[in-house]
Amino acid sequence: MTIRITTLDNRLRIITDPMHTVETASVGAWVEVGARHEKCDLNGVSHLLEHMAFKGTARRSARAIVEEIEAVGGHLNAYTSRENTAYFAKVLKDDVPLAIDLIGDILQNSTLDHEELERERAVVIQEIHQANDTPDDIVFDRFQETAFPNQPIGRPILGSAAQIERMSRTTIKNFMDERYSCNRIVIAAAGNVNHDALVAQAEGVFTQLPQSNPHDMDPVSYSGGDYREERDLEQVHLVIGFDGIAHNDPDYYPLAVLSTLLGGGMSSRLIQEAREKRGLVYNIYSFASSYEDGGLFGIYAGTSGTDIIDLLPVICDEVKSVSASVQEDEVARARAQLKSSTLMALESTSARCKQAARQLQIYDRAIPNTEVIEKIEAVDTKAVLRAADRIFTSFPTIAAIGPIKNLADHDRIRDHLR
Repeated sequence: MTIRITTLDNRLRIITDPMHTVETASVGAWVEVGARHEKCDLNGVSHLLEHMAFKGTARRSARAIVEEIEAVGGHLNAYTSRENTAYFAKVLKDDVPLAIDLIGDILQNSTLDHEELERERAVVIQEIHQANDTPDDIVFDRFQETAFPNQPIGRPILGSAAQIERMSRTTIKNFMDERYSCNRIVIAAAGNVNHDALVAQAEGVFTQLPQSNPHDMDPVSYSGGDYREERDLEQVHLVIGFDGIAHNDPDYYPLAVLSTLLGGGMSSRLIQEAREKRGLVYNIYSFASSYEDGGLFGIYAGTSGTDIIDLLPVICDEVKSVSASVQEDEVARARAQLKSSTLMALESTSARCKQAARQLQIYDRAIPNTEVIEKIEAVDTKAVLRAADRIFTSFPTIAAIGPIKNLADHDRIRDHLR
C-alpha cells in the first residue's frame, strides 16, 4: 500500500499511510512550531498554547472535547518539542471524520478563555515544578542550555514559572495567529484511512488558518560547557555530550549505529562495562538528538556520589575506545537493533502517523522503509569511526545534578576524553 501526499490550494499538506488490515487509525496535525521559534520573553508559549488549545472552542467546551472523543472510545493528545507541536488522535476507522473535525476545531476556533487560562497556567506551573523536582528529567534541560547557551534551541520547552505567570491571552493568541499557518502544518494519518476522503474533509475543515507565514528561526550554534548543581540526592545524574548532526546529514545513520553500540542495548559497551562488569550504575545509555540544522550526542548515567569517581573514567575510556576501533560483530548487532526497531514501528498506527508527518516536514517527501533499511545496512565500521571522529573531537558539555563533590572538573574530564 502506497503513502500518498496531497497539497491543498491553501498550502496545507496531507499525507496518509494506509494499513487496511487494522480497524483503527491515527490522525493528527504536526505544526512546525516549537520552543526554538520563541523569543526569549516568550519561552514556554508553544507548550502553554498546546495546553490551551484543548480548553474550549467557539463550538465546544473543554469538557465537550474530551467527552466527544471518549464517547467513541478514542484518545486525543498533544505534545510540544523544540521544533514542532503535534495534536493527534487514535480512533476506530469510522471515527476519523470526528477526529479531524476536533483537531481542526481546536487549531482554528480555540477561545483561549481567560478563566481557563488562569487554571491551565497553574497546571503548567505545576508541571514545571514537577520537572524541576525530577533530577533525571531536568538534567537534560540543563544539558541543552549549556550546550546551546543564549539561544532558543537551548531554552526549556516548558519555560519558567515566572514567564508562564506573565503570559497573557493576547500574547498566546498573537503567537498562534503568527505561527500556525497552512504552510507550516502537515495533516497525517496512518491506519485504515481513505486518502481521498481525508483530503475532501480537510478542504472543508481547515479553512480559517493563514495560508503562509515565514519560517524564521535562529541557527543552532553549539558551544558546550559545564553545569553543576549540588542537591541532597542518593545519585548524581550526569550527562556528558558533544556537538551533534542534523537530520539530513550523511552521517545520520552511522551516528545512530554508533550510539546503539556504545550505549543502546544490554550488549552495548557502556552497559557491559559500567553495569554488568563493575556494578556502578543501574541506568546508563547514549543518545543522538537531531534538529533541522544541528544536534547533540550524549551519554546519561545515574550513580552514587562515591561511585562517580570510578564511573567517569569508564565513560571516558569507552568514548576513546570506540573512537579508535570498532568490531564488525558489534556494528552488525547495532544494525540489527536499528532495523528491528524500524520494522517493529510499522505495526503501530501512531508511530507510522508521526513518521509520515515528520518525514514530510524534514525531507519534503515520504521515505520508503526499504530506503531506510538500505541506509542502515550500508553502515560499516569505517562509517562508524568517521562519525565518532566528528562527534567526540568537539568541546564536551557536562551537566550534573546531585551529590557532585567527587565529580572531576570540566578540564580534567576533557583531558581524559582526548
